[in-house]
Amino acid sequence: MPIADIARTVFALAITLGLVGLAAVVARRFGPEWMVRLQRPRADRRLAIVESLPLDPARRLVLVRLDSTERLLLLGEGRMLAEVAAAPPSREPAA
Repeated sequence: MPIADIARTVFALAITLGLVGLAAVVARRFGPEWMVRLQRPRADRRLAIVESLPLDPARRLVLVRLDSTERLLLLGEGRMLAEVAAAPPSREPAA
C-alpha cells in the first residue's frame, strides 16, 4: 500500500472525526433552544407536567396539570400505580 493511500485514509478519518465532534458541540450549544422552537407555543397547550420527582429507580411521582386541574400520579413498572387529585397551589403570599 503506497504512503499516499495511508495518508489519504488518515486524513479522511481525521476530517470525519472532526465533523462528528463539531456536530456534537453545535448540538450541545444550540440543541435545546432549537427543539423548543419546533414545539407549539405554550399558550396553546392544555397539558403540562408541573413537577417530577424520582422516588427510586423504578418509581416516580409526577404532578400533571390539565387546564386548571392538577393530578399527582405515581408511575412505575411501565404503568400508573396510583392517582390523587392535588389541590391547586395557593396564590396568597406567605405571612
